[in-house]
Amino acid sequence: MKPKKNVPATQVKKFRDLARFVVAHHFGSRPPRLRSLAGGLTNFVFEAVHPEGEFIVRISPHKARSNTFVKEQWVEREARKAGIPTAEILETGAAIIPFPYAIAHKAAGRSAVDHPERQKIVRELGRLAHKINSIRTHGFGEIFDWSDDQPSRNTSLRDYLTGEYAYRSKIETLERFRLISATTTRALQSIFREMLALKTRPTLSHGDLRLKNVLADESGSITAIIDWEKATSNIAPAWELSLALHDLGIDQGQIFLEGYGLTAKKLADALPHIKAFNMLNYMPEIDRAAAAKDKPALARLHQRFAGTFDLFSLGC
Repeated sequence: MKPKKNVPATQVKKFRDLARFVVAHHFGSRPPRLRSLAGGLTNFVFEAVHPEGEFIVRISPHKARSNTFVKEQWVEREARKAGIPTAEILETGAAIIPFPYAIAHKAAGRSAVDHPERQKIVRELGRLAHKINSIRTHGFGEIFDWSDDQPSRNTSLRDYLTGEYAYRSKIETLERFRLISATTTRALQSIFREMLALKTRPTLSHGDLRLKNVLADESGSITAIIDWEKATSNIAPAWELSLALHDLGIDQGQIFLEGYGLTAKKLADALPHIKAFNMLNYMPEIDRAAAAKDKPALARLHQRFAGTFDLFSLGC
Protein backbone atom coordinates (compact mmCIF):
# COMPACT_ATOMS: atom_id res chain seq x y z
CA MET A 1 0.00 0.00 0.00
CA LYS A 2 1.43 3.34 -1.04
CA PRO A 3 1.05 6.61 0.85
CA LYS A 4 -2.08 8.54 -0.08
CA LYS A 5 -1.41 10.98 -2.90
CA ASN A 6 -2.90 13.88 -0.96
CA VAL A 7 -0.22 13.60 1.75
CA PRO A 8 2.69 15.97 1.03
CA ALA A 9 6.02 14.23 0.39
CA THR A 10 7.67 16.40 3.03
CA GLN A 11 5.17 15.12 5.60
CA VAL A 12 5.82 11.49 4.67
CA LYS A 13 9.59 12.09 4.90
CA LYS A 14 9.19 13.67 8.33
CA PHE A 15 7.38 10.63 9.70
CA ARG A 16 9.71 8.22 7.87
CA ASP A 17 12.64 9.80 9.70
CA LEU A 18 10.74 9.44 12.98
CA ALA A 19 10.07 5.77 12.21
CA ARG A 20 13.79 5.18 11.63
CA PHE A 21 14.47 6.79 15.00
CA VAL A 22 11.90 4.55 16.73
CA VAL A 23 13.48 1.40 15.27
CA ALA A 24 16.97 2.58 16.23
CA HIS A 25 15.77 3.35 19.75
CA HIS A 26 14.23 -0.12 20.15
CA PHE A 27 16.98 -2.22 18.53
CA GLY A 28 20.06 -0.04 18.88
CA SER A 29 20.61 0.48 15.14
CA ARG A 30 18.77 1.98 12.19
CA PRO A 31 16.87 -0.30 9.77
CA PRO A 32 18.71 -0.94 6.49
CA ARG A 33 15.36 -0.71 4.70
CA LEU A 34 12.18 1.19 5.52
CA ARG A 35 9.26 1.84 3.18
CA SER A 36 5.98 3.71 3.53
CA LEU A 37 2.81 1.63 3.52
CA ALA A 38 0.24 4.30 4.29
CA GLY A 39 0.02 7.89 5.39
CA GLY A 40 -2.88 10.10 6.28
CA LEU A 41 -5.06 11.60 8.95
CA THR A 42 -4.99 8.59 11.29
CA ASN A 43 -1.57 6.95 11.09
CA PHE A 44 1.62 6.94 9.08
CA VAL A 45 2.61 3.29 8.61
CA PHE A 46 6.04 1.95 7.68
CA GLU A 47 7.56 -1.47 7.10
CA ALA A 48 11.06 -1.79 8.54
CA VAL A 49 13.52 -4.51 7.59
CA HIS A 50 16.15 -4.93 10.31
CA PRO A 51 18.67 -7.65 11.22
CA GLU A 52 16.29 -8.47 14.10
CA GLY A 53 13.41 -9.13 11.70
CA GLU A 54 10.59 -7.35 9.87
CA PHE A 55 8.49 -4.82 11.76
CA ILE A 56 5.59 -2.43 11.31
CA VAL A 57 5.90 1.08 12.76
CA ARG A 58 2.79 3.23 13.12
CA ILE A 59 2.98 6.87 14.11
CA SER A 60 -0.05 9.05 14.63
CA PRO A 61 0.00 12.80 13.99
CA HIS A 62 -2.56 13.10 16.82
CA LYS A 63 -1.24 12.95 20.37
CA ALA A 64 -4.63 11.79 21.70
CA ARG A 65 -4.17 8.47 19.88
CA SER A 66 -1.56 7.36 22.39
CA ASN A 67 -4.32 5.62 24.35
CA THR A 68 -5.39 3.75 21.21
CA PHE A 69 -1.96 2.15 20.89
CA VAL A 70 -1.94 1.28 24.60
CA LYS A 71 -5.36 -0.35 24.22
CA GLU A 72 -4.27 -2.30 21.17
CA GLN A 73 -1.23 -3.66 22.97
CA TRP A 74 -3.37 -4.80 25.90
CA VAL A 75 -6.11 -6.46 23.83
CA GLU A 76 -3.67 -8.20 21.50
CA ARG A 77 -1.78 -9.62 24.47
CA GLU A 78 -5.02 -10.93 26.02
CA ALA A 79 -6.14 -12.31 22.67
CA ARG A 80 -2.87 -14.23 22.23
CA LYS A 81 -3.34 -15.75 25.69
CA ALA A 82 -6.69 -17.07 24.46
CA GLY A 83 -5.10 -18.58 21.33
CA ILE A 84 -5.93 -15.79 18.87
CA PRO A 85 -3.17 -15.12 16.32
CA THR A 86 -2.16 -11.44 16.38
CA ALA A 87 0.80 -9.27 15.41
CA GLU A 88 2.69 -8.69 18.66
CA ILE A 89 3.19 -5.04 19.58
CA LEU A 90 6.66 -4.67 21.08
CA GLU A 91 6.46 -1.11 22.32
CA THR A 92 4.19 1.92 22.43
CA GLY A 93 5.00 5.40 23.61
CA ALA A 94 5.05 9.12 23.05
CA ALA A 95 8.18 10.17 24.90
CA ILE A 96 11.09 9.60 22.50
CA ILE A 97 9.36 11.37 19.59
CA PRO A 98 6.70 14.13 19.63
CA PHE A 99 3.93 11.74 18.47
CA PRO A 100 2.35 8.48 19.68
CA TYR A 101 3.86 5.39 18.07
CA ALA A 102 3.70 1.61 18.12
CA ILE A 103 6.22 -0.90 16.79
CA ALA A 104 5.15 -4.49 16.14
CA HIS A 105 6.35 -7.66 14.51
CA LYS A 106 5.16 -7.87 10.92
CA ALA A 107 2.54 -10.61 10.72
CA ALA A 108 2.94 -13.32 8.11
CA GLY A 109 0.30 -14.03 5.50
CA ARG A 110 -1.70 -12.28 2.81
CA SER A 111 -4.94 -10.32 2.98
CA ALA A 112 -8.06 -12.46 3.28
CA VAL A 113 -10.12 -10.06 1.14
CA ASP A 114 -9.14 -11.64 -2.19
CA HIS A 115 -7.90 -14.99 -0.86
CA PRO A 116 -9.01 -18.05 -2.90
CA GLU A 117 -9.79 -19.94 0.35
CA ARG A 118 -12.23 -17.33 1.70
CA GLN A 119 -14.86 -19.84 2.84
CA LYS A 120 -12.33 -21.69 5.01
CA ILE A 121 -11.10 -18.36 6.37
CA VAL A 122 -14.62 -17.13 7.16
CA ARG A 123 -15.44 -20.31 9.10
CA GLU A 124 -12.24 -20.05 11.12
CA LEU A 125 -12.86 -16.34 11.67
CA GLY A 126 -16.24 -17.21 13.17
CA ARG A 127 -14.55 -19.68 15.53
CA LEU A 128 -11.96 -17.10 16.56
CA ALA A 129 -14.69 -14.48 17.04
CA HIS A 130 -16.29 -16.75 19.62
CA LYS A 131 -12.95 -17.08 21.43
CA ILE A 132 -12.48 -13.31 21.43
CA ASN A 133 -15.99 -12.80 22.78
CA SER A 134 -15.22 -15.26 25.58
CA ILE A 135 -12.51 -13.03 27.07
CA ARG A 136 -13.95 -11.41 30.20
CA THR A 137 -13.54 -7.66 30.63
CA HIS A 138 -14.68 -5.00 33.09
CA GLY A 139 -16.72 -1.97 32.09
CA PHE A 140 -18.68 -1.39 28.88
CA GLY A 141 -17.40 0.67 25.95
CA GLU A 142 -14.05 2.10 24.95
CA ILE A 143 -12.63 2.39 28.48
CA PHE A 144 -12.08 -0.99 30.11
CA ASP A 145 -9.26 -3.11 31.57
CA TRP A 146 -6.51 -1.52 29.48
CA SER A 147 -7.05 1.83 31.22
CA ASP A 148 -6.53 2.78 34.87
CA ASP A 149 -9.20 5.46 34.52
CA GLN A 150 -11.79 3.72 36.67
CA PRO A 151 -14.24 6.68 36.94
CA SER A 152 -14.62 6.76 33.13
CA ARG A 153 -15.82 3.16 32.89
CA ASN A 154 -19.46 2.35 32.25
CA THR A 155 -20.25 -0.17 34.96
CA SER A 156 -23.43 -1.40 33.29
CA LEU A 157 -24.81 -1.95 29.81
CA ARG A 158 -27.52 0.60 30.62
CA ASP A 159 -24.91 3.27 31.40
CA TYR A 160 -23.10 2.54 28.16
CA LEU A 161 -26.15 2.54 25.89
CA THR A 162 -27.67 5.71 27.35
CA GLY A 163 -24.38 7.57 27.78
CA GLU A 164 -21.34 6.78 25.63
CA TYR A 165 -23.32 5.05 22.86
CA ALA A 166 -26.20 7.54 23.05
CA TYR A 167 -28.74 5.27 21.40
CA ARG A 168 -31.61 7.76 21.79
CA SER A 169 -29.73 10.45 19.87
CA LYS A 170 -28.91 7.98 17.09
CA ILE A 171 -32.56 6.97 16.70
CA GLU A 172 -33.55 10.64 16.60
CA THR A 173 -31.03 11.19 13.78
CA LEU A 174 -32.57 8.35 11.77
CA GLU A 175 -35.98 9.93 12.30
CA ARG A 176 -34.80 13.44 11.41
CA PHE A 177 -33.54 12.33 8.01
CA ARG A 178 -36.64 10.17 7.49
CA LEU A 179 -34.53 7.06 7.09
CA ILE A 180 -36.90 4.92 9.16
CA SER A 181 -40.66 4.68 9.56
CA ALA A 182 -42.61 5.30 12.74
CA THR A 183 -43.04 1.52 13.06
CA THR A 184 -39.27 0.98 12.86
CA THR A 185 -38.69 3.75 15.40
CA ARG A 186 -40.98 2.02 17.88
CA ALA A 187 -39.27 -1.33 17.19
CA LEU A 188 -35.80 0.14 17.81
CA GLN A 189 -36.94 1.82 21.01
CA SER A 190 -38.43 -1.46 22.21
CA ILE A 191 -35.26 -3.41 21.43
CA PHE A 192 -33.07 -0.96 23.32
CA ARG A 193 -35.46 -0.88 26.29
CA GLU A 194 -35.07 -4.64 26.41
CA MET A 195 -31.26 -4.34 26.31
CA LEU A 196 -31.30 -1.73 29.08
CA ALA A 197 -32.85 -4.31 31.38
CA LEU A 198 -30.31 -7.05 30.60
CA LYS A 199 -28.03 -8.18 33.40
CA THR A 200 -24.99 -9.27 31.46
CA ARG A 201 -21.24 -9.17 31.86
CA PRO A 202 -19.10 -7.54 29.18
CA THR A 203 -16.57 -9.38 27.08
CA LEU A 204 -13.93 -8.34 24.56
CA SER A 205 -14.99 -7.45 21.02
CA HIS A 206 -12.57 -6.78 18.18
CA GLY A 207 -15.01 -4.21 16.82
CA ASP A 208 -14.08 -4.52 13.14
CA LEU A 209 -13.73 -8.25 12.57
CA ARG A 210 -13.88 -8.24 8.78
CA LEU A 211 -11.78 -9.84 6.07
CA LYS A 212 -9.79 -6.64 5.53
CA ASN A 213 -8.37 -7.16 9.04
CA VAL A 214 -7.41 -10.80 8.55
CA LEU A 215 -4.19 -12.33 7.21
CA ALA A 216 -3.97 -15.95 6.11
CA ASP A 217 -1.38 -18.35 4.69
CA GLU A 218 -1.70 -19.95 1.25
CA SER A 219 -3.79 -22.85 2.61
CA GLY A 220 -6.33 -20.45 4.13
CA SER A 221 -5.30 -20.79 7.78
CA ILE A 222 -5.52 -17.47 9.61
CA THR A 223 -2.08 -16.19 10.61
CA ALA A 224 -3.14 -12.93 12.26
CA ILE A 225 -6.10 -10.76 13.13
CA ILE A 226 -4.93 -7.15 12.92
CA ASP A 227 -6.13 -3.58 13.55
CA TRP A 228 -7.62 -3.83 17.05
CA GLU A 229 -8.03 -0.07 17.47
CA LYS A 230 -11.84 -0.33 17.53
CA ALA A 231 -11.82 -3.01 20.24
CA THR A 232 -14.43 -2.50 22.93
CA SER A 233 -15.78 -4.20 26.01
CA ASN A 234 -19.34 -5.01 25.07
CA ILE A 235 -22.35 -7.28 24.90
CA ALA A 236 -21.70 -10.56 23.09
CA PRO A 237 -22.42 -11.74 20.51
CA ALA A 238 -24.54 -8.79 19.32
CA TRP A 239 -21.86 -6.10 19.10
CA GLU A 240 -19.26 -8.23 17.30
CA LEU A 241 -21.71 -9.82 14.88
CA SER A 242 -23.37 -6.51 13.93
CA LEU A 243 -20.02 -5.50 12.44
CA ALA A 244 -18.51 -8.84 11.41
CA LEU A 245 -21.54 -9.88 9.34
CA HIS A 246 -21.91 -6.51 7.65
CA ASP A 247 -19.68 -7.19 4.62
CA LEU A 248 -20.56 -10.87 4.21
CA GLY A 249 -23.15 -12.20 1.80
CA ILE A 250 -25.78 -14.75 2.86
CA ASP A 251 -23.62 -17.81 2.21
CA GLN A 252 -20.51 -16.47 3.94
CA GLY A 253 -22.59 -15.10 6.80
CA GLN A 254 -24.01 -18.55 7.47
CA ILE A 255 -20.54 -20.09 7.33
CA PHE A 256 -19.25 -17.47 9.79
CA LEU A 257 -22.10 -18.21 12.21
CA GLU A 258 -21.48 -21.96 11.90
CA GLY A 259 -17.88 -21.29 12.89
CA TYR A 260 -19.03 -19.11 15.78
CA GLY A 261 -21.16 -21.99 17.05
CA LEU A 262 -24.41 -20.19 17.83
CA THR A 263 -27.45 -22.40 18.28
CA ALA A 264 -30.55 -21.46 16.30
CA LYS A 265 -32.26 -20.25 19.48
CA LYS A 266 -29.32 -18.09 20.62
CA LEU A 267 -29.05 -16.57 17.15
CA ALA A 268 -32.78 -15.81 17.11
CA ASP A 269 -32.50 -14.17 20.55
CA ALA A 270 -29.51 -12.07 19.44
CA LEU A 271 -30.80 -11.03 16.00
CA PRO A 272 -32.90 -8.03 17.16
CA HIS A 273 -29.84 -6.65 19.01
CA ILE A 274 -27.54 -7.34 16.04
CA LYS A 275 -29.88 -5.56 13.60
CA ALA A 276 -30.41 -2.61 15.94
CA PHE A 277 -26.68 -2.07 16.41
CA ASN A 278 -26.10 -2.45 12.67
CA MET A 279 -28.61 0.30 11.91
CA LEU A 280 -27.36 2.74 14.53
CA ASN A 281 -23.73 2.14 13.63
CA TYR A 282 -24.42 3.86 10.29
CA MET A 283 -24.27 7.18 12.11
CA PRO A 284 -20.83 8.27 10.77
CA GLU A 285 -21.98 7.63 7.19
CA ILE A 286 -25.23 9.50 7.80
CA ASP A 287 -23.36 12.45 9.32
CA ARG A 288 -20.96 12.50 6.35
CA ALA A 289 -23.78 12.45 3.80
CA ALA A 290 -25.74 15.10 5.70
CA ALA A 291 -22.73 17.42 6.05
CA ALA A 292 -22.02 17.11 2.31
CA LYS A 293 -25.74 17.46 1.46
CA ASP A 294 -25.29 14.23 -0.47
CA LYS A 295 -28.90 13.40 -1.33
CA PRO A 296 -28.09 10.30 -3.45
CA ALA A 297 -26.15 8.80 -0.50
CA LEU A 298 -29.04 9.48 1.86
CA ALA A 299 -31.42 7.90 -0.66
CA ARG A 300 -29.25 4.76 -0.80
CA LEU A 301 -29.28 4.60 3.00
CA HIS A 302 -33.07 4.96 2.99
CA GLN A 303 -33.29 1.91 0.72
CA ARG A 304 -31.17 -0.13 3.11
CA PHE A 305 -33.16 0.83 6.19
CA ALA A 306 -36.40 0.09 4.34
CA GLY A 307 -35.27 -3.53 3.89
CA THR A 308 -35.13 -3.25 0.11
CA PHE A 309 -32.27 -5.74 -0.10
CA ASP A 310 -33.78 -8.33 2.24
CA LEU A 311 -34.58 -11.03 -0.32
CA PHE A 312 -35.41 -13.83 2.09
CA SER A 313 -38.43 -12.68 4.09
CA LEU A 314 -41.81 -11.10 3.33
CA GLY A 315 -41.91 -8.99 6.48
CA CYS A 316 -45.02 -10.77 7.71
